[in-house]
Amino acid sequence: MRDLVRHLTDPGTFTPLTVAPRTQPADGPIGWPGYDATRARAAQRTGEDESVLVGTAELGGVPVVLISFVFGYLGGSLGERTGDRLETAYRTALERRVPLVSLIATGGSRMQEGMRALTQLQRVARHSAALRDAGLPQLAVLCDPTTGGGWAVLGGAADVVIALPGAQVGFAGSRVRPPDADPAAYTAESQLATGQIDAIVPPERLRTTLTGYVTALTRPHPGAPPPPAPLTDTPLPQTGWAAVQAARDPRRPRADAYLGAYFEPGPGPLPLSGDRAGGQDPGLRCGIGLRAGRGIVYVAQRGTATTPAGFRTASRVIRLAGRLGLPVLTLIDTPGAANDARAERAGAGPAIAETFTTVATAPVPITSLLIGEGGSGGAMALAAAGNTWATPDSYCSVIAPELAAAILKLPPEQVPQLSDTLRLRPQDLAALGVATVVSAPPERRTPDTE
Repeated sequence: MRDLVRHLTDPGTFTPLTVAPRTQPADGPIGWPGYDATRARAAQRTGEDESVLVGTAELGGVPVVLISFVFGYLGGSLGERTGDRLETAYRTALERRVPLVSLIATGGSRMQEGMRALTQLQRVARHSAALRDAGLPQLAVLCDPTTGGGWAVLGGAADVVIALPGAQVGFAGSRVRPPDADPAAYTAESQLATGQIDAIVPPERLRTTLTGYVTALTRPHPGAPPPPAPLTDTPLPQTGWAAVQAARDPRRPRADAYLGAYFEPGPGPLPLSGDRAGGQDPGLRCGIGLRAGRGIVYVAQRGTATTPAGFRTASRVIRLAGRLGLPVLTLIDTPGAANDARAERAGAGPAIAETFTTVATAPVPITSLLIGEGGSGGAMALAAAGNTWATPDSYCSVIAPELAAAILKLPPEQVPQLSDTLRLRPQDLAALGVATVVSAPPERRTPDTE
């Protein structure tokens, strides 16, 4: 793992931390036969005297504390001396107020030390909570394999979790799973698909990506983010139905285009993915990016009905932003919250309620921009009170005009007229005090948009 440490960190910046040696009885705390000899062979084979390296370093000029597991030393397992090193790393990060970055490759707790090994998980959890309370970011890189308590306590508890392609990731290691377990469930790819990690990053991009995260997480943008400018010079709609048609136009710029234009290139917008409860909504894109060298967290709907997993992901990401002092940009574009039977079984109501509450109580400024459809509570859940903007090719309504017609038992041909009655155009939203219309940049303005 020293090669990986050298690859990721700025040249010459890694400095090992001093950890007081622990005196243990012969063959460890439970007298496991041959344990001392096993450790001696592991040290000779790896050139390391424990299963983790800890030290200080810099990533792109950002000071960090680094934990790097040595899988060749007893499978990267956690014992008492491992716990000593991990505690030193966490304490140093807290004292210096810098991010903690963990490069994890472990099979779990060390059975040769019995329950004394397992209690190291409690020890790590306590120090992880202290960093969380102090508003300091924790990042984890999941190498192959990452299983057991190391995944559950160091990996799963991190604020940002990225994995190497094909890495084995799961609480159960390969030798202790049920005999009929699907091995595909214990992979980085499966963990990404089920909302447990943020991204899979190939080794050649790991340094750039990790540096991008620590830079954005530690350099918050001051104040509320400015709203993105419209990406078209579309004039304000003359009728409500024209507003609906403009927002539903498949050629209209979507969230990905807005994020690409808003944030700096380089690593670009970096993902914060999944609800950490088994769900991921492909119609919601969350992450963090740099604007003028400063970090802004984003939550962006992509034009589809937002699922309960999407709302839970949005809440998780906004809470993280609040804890780390990062402002938030939300891009609103949805016909509404998913309302099928699957969504109801997945807790649509509580998930939407959680997002409303998270946005309303966020301790950091939030800027919202309506860039397309704004369907009912599914859109309003992500709208910042008093700082919501709307592009000329957007609309927002208490209910979609077609659904309003169905409720009122009106024929389809009356939907356009009902769109006017609903007062859903951007300029109507401004008149109602719900949103401010954002203008196109001067170089793209036409007489129709003045």
